[in-house]
Parts: sequence; C-alpha cells; structure tokens
Amino acid sequence: MKKEVQLGADGKRPFGMLDKIAYAAGDFGCNMSFALKGTVQTFWLVFMMMETGLLSALLLLVQVWDAVNDPLIGSLIDNDKRNYKMGKFKTYIFIGACGLLVAGAAVFLPFPNASVVVKAILFILGYIVWDACYTVANVPYGSMLSLITEDSGERAQLSTWRSIGSMFGNIVPMVVLPMLIWQKVTYDGSGQYHTNPLTGEAYKIGDPVLDPMTGEQFETLLGERVFWAALIMGIFGFVAFMFMIKKITIRVDESSVKTNEGGEKFNIIKSFGKFMKNRPAVGATVAAMGMFLGMQSATTANTIMFATYFNKASMSGVVQMIGFLPMVLFLPFIKKMVNKFGKKEASVAGTIVSVVGGIIMLVFPTLENRDIALVVYLIGLVLFGIGMGVYTCVSWALMADAIDYNEWKYGSREEGTVYSLHSFFRKLAQGIGPSVVLVFMGVLGYDSKLGTIGQTFETSHNMCWLVAGLYLFSAVVQFVGLALIYNMDKKTLEKMNSELEAKRAASK
Repeated sequence: MKKEVQLGADGKRPFGMLDKIAYAAGDFGCNMSFALKGTVQTFWLVFMMMETGLLSALLLLVQVWDAVNDPLIGSLIDNDKRNYKMGKFKTYIFIGACGLLVAGAAVFLPFPNASVVVKAILFILGYIVWDACYTVANVPYGSMLSLITEDSGERAQLSTWRSIGSMFGNIVPMVVLPMLIWQKVTYDGSGQYHTNPLTGEAYKIGDPVLDPMTGEQFETLLGERVFWAALIMGIFGFVAFMFMIKKITIRVDESSVKTNEGGEKFNIIKSFGKFMKNRPAVGATVAAMGMFLGMQSATTANTIMFATYFNKASMSGVVQMIGFLPMVLFLPFIKKMVNKFGKKEASVAGTIVSVVGGIIMLVFPTLENRDIALVVYLIGLVLFGIGMGVYTCVSWALMADAIDYNEWKYGSREEGTVYSLHSFFRKLAQGIGPSVVLVFMGVLGYDSKLGTIGQTFETSHNMCWLVAGLYLFSAVVQFVGLALIYNMDKKTLEKMNSELEAKRAASK
C-alpha cells in the first residue's frame, strides 16, 4: 500500500530529501550543457584551427551578449504575471530545457575546411542559440532556490545539493569526454614527422607518432565526436530537468518575486545601483568571478598544456577530477561547519588554502622531470580544490542570503534581478577571461595552424606558467571577494534573519 504524504499547514509537502535530490538534478541538467564551455575554445582552436586573435574577439563578442542577456531574461521572468499550470519558474525551465536538447551541439558543427567568414558565422550563431536556451533554463533555476524554502539552514542544504549536482554534471564532460574526443596519432604516411625520434628509423604505417621533445605519442582532437557527444549530453540534461520539474515543490508564493514597487517599469540602471550597494551580492559575485577565472579561463590553456607538454590530453580530465574530488569531503559536514562557524568564515578559510595551492602550482613549471612536475601540479590542484570545496558547497546559499539582504535593507526581494545581475558578472568573467587567455596563448607562441602537433618546447612550457598563474590569481580574487567585501558574517546573518522573520510575521 502506497504511503500517504503528510502535508503541512500550507498544503505543501514538507521540505525533505526529495527537494534536495531534485534541485541537484537541475544543476546536473544545467552542467550537461554548461560544462561544454571549456571544450568550445579547444574545439575551435585545435580542430577548426581558428586563429587565437580572431577566436578571442568572437568569444568576447558572444560573451558580452551572454552577460547582457541574463538581466533581460531575469526582468522578463520578474515581470511575467501570467498564470502557468506548472508555475512560472518551472515553465521557463521547461522551455529552456527543450532548447538545450539540441542547442548544446549547435556550436560544435564540424566544418574545419570552411572559409574563415563561414567559420565565424557558424560560431556566432551556434553560440547565441545555445546561450539563449541555457539562460532561459538557468536564470529561473538559480532564483528558485529562495522559493523552495525560507529557512536559512534548508537553503544551505539546497546549495550543497546543487553543488553535488554540479559536480556530477561536470564529471561526465571532464573525465569521459577527453577520452572520447582525443585519439593517439599513428603514422599514415602524411604529416611533418616521418622518423621515430627514439630509434632514428622511418615510421611504418600504423606506428605511433612520437613527440621528439618528450618521446610520448602525439594526440589529436576528433572534432566530429565532440558534436555527437554534445547531442547525447543534451538528452541526459533534458531527463534531469524533467525529473526536477516533476519532483520539486515551491513553497513560497511566486507572486512575491518583484523587481518593481507600485507598478513602475523595470529600470535596469536603478536595479544595477541597488545591486552594487548590496555588499553580500557583490562579494559573492567577485568570489564567483574568481572561481570561473580559474576553472573556465584556464581550461583551454590547461588542455593545450596536457596535449603539448605532457602528451596526455585524453587523461587531462582524470587529473582534473583527482584535483577536485576533495570537494566531496565537505559534503557530509557542510551543515555542521556552517552552523558552527558560519558560511563566510568557513569559506574564507578555504580560500586561504586555495592560495597555498596556487603558490605550489608555480613550482611545477620549474621542474625538468615532467613526471615529477605533473605530481607537483596535482598536489597544488588538490589543495586548490580543498580550499574551494567549502565555498562551492555554500555559494548559492550566499546568494540566497544576499537576496534576503536586499529585502532587509531596501524592502524588496528582487530574486530574478539580483540573481541575473550576479550571473551577468559571472558570465563577464567566463567571457572576458577565456578571451584574454587566448590572446596570451598567441603572445606566448601558440600557432593554431599546427594544432597540438608541432608546437615548440618554449610554447608548451609557457602554457604551464599560464595555467599556474591563472589558478593563483583565481584563489586571490576569491579571497578578496569573501574576506574583504562579503559582510554577512554569522552574527550579522542571525540578526537579519530574526528581523525579517519578525517583519514577515507582522505583515500576515
């Protein structure tokens, strides 16, 4: 006999594990698409052989639109007063999820022999379609956290489970995708290398082609597989979104989400001004920008480094996963840590550990033995991951508190706008960062016409310095955002929650 669900006084199912799992599934769905971002630059740089300067300019162009797009979608959702059968937020997520079924593959159309103009058009159109679908799904998904529950502890749990969904959503493209899209190079009678550098003998058809600098076998990117992999990931993402929509419960009245008072028209300048006065929102946003500068901006340089310096591009995802698995250590203890020390306090301690990891990374490019260098790199990456683990688990709860802060200080919640402006700056980091990195790669000697085969030793070594520097810079920016700007320590948060609770009780 099926057990009946006991409903609360509000007629809603009590907050529980189903909400947490469903919310995690939502970010899994988002990351089935978002995690491909790091592959975009590699695909267009290595397989499509687009020049670094042009790719940098095009990436910056579409990412600026990407950033502007979020506040527009956020205001659209906030000002939509129509009644939907599934509810406003779930409806928008459903529309975005349907688009992402195929949109993720739109930016990976494999035409390496097309003209430069055609390549540029394909890149821009594919990216815009993908980004539009992703934004329609992601903005309401992020805002929905504060509508599932009003309890601060439960929000922290949702944030943690969102991080779990994000982590598993990243594991597939991070670990499995490189193994599928990178292939060892064997001799087919063409190419610039015809002699084995170790034996001095001529290659025979089918022999592994070795890098004369490392003696390791070259690897090349299979662009067609990227396209099909993106389509498959779109299907997985859609299934995850549908599970979330069906199983999650919204307990806060959606009509309470407002960007206007008194029916006045939405004013992006006014909202931006309020956002900049919201120190918790600004601090959490700066920290998120720092995180993405390390995790996203370094992705392309990191892949090129593994392909040209270590000749292990297919295993780069496994190494990255080992580096970030320590985040899992915090998942069972995050609630106790937050209750005892506070979200800010625990996160700041983590950023200090990340800075130490970044400093250790600066050591590995100085080592001549590449096996030892890889071990040192991994040690630095593990420490960086440990440090970032706490912040990753509570990052969305920090933004939920920032939305409450807006209500506490200014009398209006503005979920959609606060979150979308937060996303605006995150996406600026995701856009400007990789664009600048591509320029640096060109300055440091990377030649897109050579792909991953034929780059000079100096160029591959420069990639090591670039990757190490990016991770250290990322950790420092996270520290500044959380330690020096974000002002919601444990004591202040308790004061805010008690005053808001009293205010809401009085208004009933």
